[in-house]
Amino acid sequence: MASLGHVTPQSMHFATPLPLRCGARLADYTLVYETYGELNADKSNAVLVCHALNASHHAAGTHEGKPRSEGWWDNLIGPGKPLDTDKFFVICINNPGSCFGSTGPMHVSPATGRPYGADFPVVTVEDWVDAQARVLDALGIEQLAAVLGGSLGGMQALSWTLQYPDRMRHCVAVATAPNLSAQNIAFNEVARRAIITDPDFHDGHYYAHGVVPKRGLRVARMIGHITYLSDDVMAEKFGRELRAAELAYSTQQIEFQIESYLRYQGDKFSEYFDANTYLLITRALDYFDPARAHGGSLTRAMAQAKAKFLLVSFTTDWRFSPARSREIVKALLCNRRDVSYAEIDAPHGHDAFLLDDARYHGVVRAYFERIAQEFRAPSALRGTTTLEKAA
Repeated sequence: MASLGHVTPQSMHFATPLPLRCGARLADYTLVYETYGELNADKSNAVLVCHALNASHHAAGTHEGKPRSEGWWDNLIGPGKPLDTDKFFVICINNPGSCFGSTGPMHVSPATGRPYGADFPVVTVEDWVDAQARVLDALGIEQLAAVLGGSLGGMQALSWTLQYPDRMRHCVAVATAPNLSAQNIAFNEVARRAIITDPDFHDGHYYAHGVVPKRGLRVARMIGHITYLSDDVMAEKFGRELRAAELAYSTQQIEFQIESYLRYQGDKFSEYFDANTYLLITRALDYFDPARAHGGSLTRAMAQAKAKFLLVSFTTDWRFSPARSREIVKALLCNRRDVSYAEIDAPHGHDAFLLDDARYHGVVRAYFERIAQEFRAPSALRGTTTLEKAA
């Protein structure tokens, strides 16, 4: 399959303030995004891809940064790939509050003339969806063929179906959940405390001090990374393998290979990710709960959705387990919505949604091929196809 090659990010500036769920407004902001493929004549083939926690707008193609890298979903998006850019026009937008170009805590606040830091307003999944809708407005795209996302991106895809039910025809939500469990909120809180208690955090205004709370970021990443992998994958990759031939009998030195791996991941993360962004995004994860406004009923919440759905989960994903996807499926079926569900027996844990798996990619490919048949048909026939259950 061909690669997209080098992709150049684009940016869009907005002077009109964005109202946020916290009551604040984000004024004079910029959103960075990338597009892949070509928009067809009637603009019916657009697919929005929503990114997860530590990802960005760079979902596919080659990024000429340092180091040079491929997009985080490059194995899924591109010519001839499951989301085929020979058929679809794909858009991925970096959310406000991020640290990859869109306006975030490290940018200058127009109100103070100084970096926002900890004063950047708290953002929610719903706020991100509103921001994405503004980009689509500017691109002249009234209705999306689909919204696709994994993990936190899947939450955004679900939120799209509730906030803008008439602006999308399909929702593809992978390895996601209708809200976070208490355990997941607990993991996020421990990670946040690791950052906040770092002496270099300076109440979130570390930019002014010329430092970065790297120790806290390292620990936060280590905690998160543990939850992304399954026990089987950890056992297979590392087991109890020692780093050296003999034990050092030390409580502080690295003894096991898994310790070395986690420290490496933490070190790498602390070099490129922003601490305030980490706090904002994990809190957005915590807050997402569409059922809250409907007396705790997900069924009543999902009654607003009009799209057709594909839900995909992975058997060893204990952070967003298949049971959480089945909650969404049940709520949709109770509302007589068109839903396909695939539960993939994969050993990789939560990270499976980013990896190559022939069954997983086959399901996604088949679903998008059906969507492509819709926009090739006369417009009056779109949305009339009844889909079989994927699993």
